[in-house]
Formats: sequence, C-alpha cells, structure tokens
Amino acid sequence: MASVWFWIVAVMIAAYAVLDGFDLGAGAIYLIAAKTNDERRRVLRAIGPVWDGNEVWLLTAGGTLYFAFPRIYASSFSGFYLPLMIVLWLLILRGIGIEFRAHIDNTVWQDFFDVVFSVSSILLAVFFGAALGNVIRGVPLDSTGYFFEPLWVSFKLEERIGILDWYTALTGVMALVTLAAHGSYYIGLKTDEDLGRRARGLALLCWPVQFFLTFMTLVSTYFVRPEIMDNYRQHKAGLLIPAVVVVCLGIMLWANPKGKEKLAFAASSLYITFMLVGAAFATYPVMLPARDHRYDLTIYNSAAGAHGLSVGLVWWIFAAVLAVGYFVFMYWMFRGKVQLEGGH
Repeated sequence: MASVWFWIVAVMIAAYAVLDGFDLGAGAIYLIAAKTNDERRRVLRAIGPVWDGNEVWLLTAGGTLYFAFPRIYASSFSGFYLPLMIVLWLLILRGIGIEFRAHIDNTVWQDFFDVVFSVSSILLAVFFGAALGNVIRGVPLDSTGYFFEPLWVSFKLEERIGILDWYTALTGVMALVTLAAHGSYYIGLKTDEDLGRRARGLALLCWPVQFFLTFMTLVSTYFVRPEIMDNYRQHKAGLLIPAVVVVCLGIMLWANPKGKEKLAFAASSLYITFMLVGAAFATYPVMLPARDHRYDLTIYNSAAGAHGLSVGLVWWIFAAVLAVGYFVFMYWMFRGKVQLEGGH
C-alpha cells in the first residue's frame, strides 16, 4: 500500500508541474513575448481562468504527503523551511501581479505589476527545479530524521551543503527553460497573430537549450548520485522512460515550426511528466535521500499505518474523480483561442 501512495504523490506532483507549469512558463516569457498592453492582457486572459486552480495540485500533493508519509512531511518541511517561505512569498507576489494589474488603470503601475508577475514566475520555476535537485542529490539527514540547509554555502558539492550548489542551480535552470518552452507552446496554442507567432518562436529558441540541459542534467545526476541507475539496471522496462523523453523532444522540434500547437503542447506535457516519473522511478523506494544512506527516508520507514492508508485510498479516489471532472469541465469551458472583450 505504501508503494501505491508513493506513486499517487508522484502523479500529483507531475500534474502540478504540467498544469501550473504552463502558466509559470507564460509568466517567464511574458515581458518578451507580449509587447503591447493588449497582448499582455491576452496572455493573462489565457491563464486567468485556471492559474489559481492549477495551484490546488500543489496543496493536495502536500496534503497527501502529510497523510501518507507524515515523517517525510515533517522532515522536509522543517529542513526546507527557508525555500518554502521564499516560494510562498513568490506565489503571493505572482497573484498580486496578476490581480492588481487588472484593477489599476495606470500605465506605470501596470508595468510595475507586469515585472512583479514575470520575475516571480521565473524565480518560482528556478526554486522548484532546485528543490527537485535537492531531493535527487540528497540532503544532510541525521539519525533523528531531521536536517537543516542554508540557502547556499558553496557552489561545490562538499560535506556541508546548502539549497543551492552547482547541481541544484543546474536543475533550477533546467526547470526554467523547460517551463518557459511549455508556457510558450501554451500561449502559441491559445493566441494567434503576432503574439502566437512570437510565442512559438521563443519555444523554438528554447528547444536546443532544453535538449542540451536535458542530457547535461542526466549525466550530472549520474556523477552526483551513481546509484540513481540501480533501478534501471534491475528493471529494464524503465528504459522506456528516457526513450519517451527523447521522442517527446523530437515531436516538439517537428510540430512547433509546422504550426501544430496542440501536438507540441501535448509532447511538452509528456516530456515533463516522464522526466518526473523517471526521477521517481530512479529513487524508489527512497523518498528523501540522505547524504549518508543510513538515514534515507523511504516508503517503508516513513509511511502511515496500513489501515489508514487503505481507508484513505477509498476517499482519495472519490476526491480525485471530482477534481479531474472539475478540471476537465474548466478547460473545456475555456477552450479555443483567447479573445479580449469586444473581440479585440
């Protein structure tokens, strides 16, 4: 049962990365892709109906982690307290940038909140990527099951490490480029004319960087944590995961210049999903690796009681059906190209 909940948490994180990833990416390219006030309004209108709903997946992933793996929840939320507070403030600033811009009819203040929205989106993408890098690299857990990391100590991987080092900075940049491309595909899908063409052009510029960073990150991960390949060696079917990642990269490169926005966006969504699935597959059954493997937090030493997990699964399935139904309805209601009021 603990394995089932491990993959439930992984799926919910992947859902958040795909769904909130495109509006984070839209924010990252916002100041470059949208040149005029009307174009910026169209970008915000494209993500407006769903951006706050997408963040529900982050909350539910945290709630699920608390229910199924309370020890990991306690350890990670205390150890990552500083970056979590930074992420919380960035989420607040991002919401302020979106909402305040719509209520202030002043060019100077609109430009100010545009910068707030875009910069907070960029930093969120970097911090989420760095967080994933920390989980893969390992954290300084001790025998008590707790740890503390400052924001940074040195960009070298030494005995005393921080949230940011060269490896987690690499995963942060990787996340930023990936989500910028993902957001570009989405804006290209939801808009037309100059804005849509500009967004597709940015996605095309992101592709070689994304391709390079994908393989650079995979190689760096092997040198930082060689045992990451153990599950792939034991279960050859897992090699399908990187194969799908490569295929998705190829589809994005082929579909985007041909104007096949839906296919490019779907390929980007699958790329993000399988990159995260690949990370989960590689670390399983460890959920929070320690620098000293004796103190790893796994699904076996961190899960809640079997009875609670069994009963909780029934309620989770019921809630998941409602949530998926709601999101399908929302995206169906706001399908098609974005139009401003009056058709402008």
